[in-house]
Amino acid sequence: MNTLAAGLALAARHGRLLLILGLVAGALLPGLASALKPWLQELVALLLFLAALRVGPDRAAGSLRGAGATLGMVLAYQMVLPLAVAALALVFGIAGTSAALAVILMLSAPSISGSPNLAILSGADPAPAFRLLILGTALLPLTVLPVFHILPALGDGGQVVGAALRLLAVIGGAGAMAFALRRTVLRRLSAERVAALDGAAALTMAIVVIGLMSAVGPALRSAPVTLLGWLGFAFLVNFGFQIAAAIWLRRTGGGPDLPAKSIVAGNRNIALFLVALPPATTDQLLMFIGCYQVPMYTTPLLLSAFYRRMSGAASCTPHAQEETR
Repeated sequence: MNTLAAGLALAARHGRLLLILGLVAGALLPGLASALKPWLQELVALLLFLAALRVGPDRAAGSLRGAGATLGMVLAYQMVLPLAVAALALVFGIAGTSAALAVILMLSAPSISGSPNLAILSGADPAPAFRLLILGTALLPLTVLPVFHILPALGDGGQVVGAALRLLAVIGGAGAMAFALRRTVLRRLSAERVAALDGAAALTMAIVVIGLMSAVGPALRSAPVTLLGWLGFAFLVNFGFQIAAAIWLRRTGGGPDLPAKSIVAGNRNIALFLVALPPATTDQLLMFIGCYQVPMYTTPLLLSAFYRRMSGAASCTPHAQEETR
């Protein structure tokens, strides 16, 4: 194994620690966070490419039965849940609050681009998360419209459709390039190559989170109490939906796909709405989105043991023991 491969394998073994270091750097080094922020789109595209390369076209496609289950889960996650929360918020008269808007929009969003990588770092199969990412993003133009209809204060749903289509184009381009490589040059991935890909993804995610934390550093200095409140709320929402999904999936026979599907339940691409909604709405979300990165990127560290218990050790083995194909 050459030096680069050995270094990437080391990064894979310590991927969870790298994510924590990225969070700390993003909060304490606002200059670095601001410098990386303009490159987030390219970094996210790289993450998608690495995830698609790791998963491969066969596992990404899955079986027809798996595709049907994925469709049902996307509809439940991105339409049923946000509509239910929006209805409750309207009943209790809190639909216009920042907290309610944050939860509703978070639930309306598709999976974050890094969900397959979070699954890998949690010791789980990334393929179910990748399928949810692709289908959830593709269906967002349809699933988001009922939510915007029930809450007109959110703005024009048409702008969200455009943003979703742009994201889908990025996913499609990254996936097409990765799958082409898997069909030609990298037909089989050795254990060493899998470890190298996981290490590259862990390093990329650590860099991404630094840029996403650009709003947290200033708040840490100017409004620490407010920041702490939003941080606690972000943990409650993110981990709450992950744990609830895991319990539900276990009762309904989630099997080895349980960790990846549960990770997607709490980790959504709410930042997608920043480019689609009016400033009057997005200004209320910036603090939540910044704090939301903390539970997102600490998921592998804090919930891996929980997922092993919920799905069984045999269905949640580390990536190094995974059968390569």
